[in-house]
Amino acid sequence: MIVMIRFIVWKSGDQYRGFESRGHAGYAQSGEDIICSAVSALAINAVNSIEKFTEDAFKLEQAEGGGYLRMRFSDTPGERAALLMDSLVLGVQSIQANYGNEYITLEVQEV
Repeated sequence: MIVMIRFIVWKSGDQYRGFESRGHAGYAQSGEDIICSAVSALAINAVNSIEKFTEDAFKLEQAEGGGYLRMRFSDTPGERAALLMDSLVLGVQSIQANYGNEYITLEVQEV
């Protein structure tokens, strides 16, 4: 098990392509880890919001036991999906700023 959340956002220029959240923060015991809970809530809410409030198609992969979520847009996302992704990134950046790189890292990768 990875003891740190690695959060990757894929972009092509200024266009989002998707994200992946992998691992566990290791901040506290399973079920009591506020960092894992916060990142999970942000990521799941972003996926649910993109599905409900946009027409953008995506592919989703997740592990049954948690600790892994990957979302990839099928095509270039629209403005609403981009705004929701901006919000997700802002939330993950805030968690990283408050709790540090030993529990979560955020990477933006050009694809």
